[in-house]
Amino acid sequence: MLKNTLLLSLSPLLLLSASAIADTSKNVKNWVGGVDHLGLTVSNLDSSKVFFTDVLGFKVLGNDPTYPAYFLSNNKITITLWRVKNDDKRVEFNRAENVGLHHLALSVESIKKLSELHAHLKMQNNIIIEFAPENLGKGPTQHMMIREPSGNRIEFIARGN
Repeated sequence: MLKNTLLLSLSPLLLLSASAIADTSKNVKNWVGGVDHLGLTVSNLDSSKVFFTDVLGFKVLGNDPTYPAYFLSNNKITITLWRVKNDDKRVEFNRAENVGLHHLALSVESIKKLSELHAHLKMQNNIIIEFAPENLGKGPTQHMMIREPSGNRIEFIARGN
C-alpha cells in the first residue's frame, strides 16, 4: 500500500523528462551539463563487474588493481565499481535510513525490451528481483527494480508513449 501511495504521488515527477523540468532561472548560470559517470561501492567487485558486462552488456574501459576498481561503459553511461575497503566493517545500505544513492535508474528502449530484460534477469542466480515490470503510477511508463550482486538497487525504466 505504501509503495503504491508513494508511486502515485511521485509518478507525475518521474514521468517528466529532465529537459521538461530543467527550467532554470535566467539569473543563474547552469554549470552542469549532465552526469559524467556514476561510482558504486561494491562488496564483490568481480561479481558486480560480471553482472554489468556479461548480463547487461557493458564493456570494460579499464581497471585499477591497486584501488581496486573497474571502469565500465555502454556508450551511454560510464559506471565505476570500487571494492569496499574493509569487508569486515561493511555496512549494508538501507534506503530508508541512510543518506546516499537510493538507486540507479537505467533507461530501457521499450516496454517490450523491459519484458525481455526481466526474463533475462530471472535466469541469473546472483541478483534479487525486487519487483517485475509494472506500471509506474497509471502508466504507460513501466519499471522494475533489482539488486545487483553487491546489493545496489537498480531500476530499469521504459517510458511508454
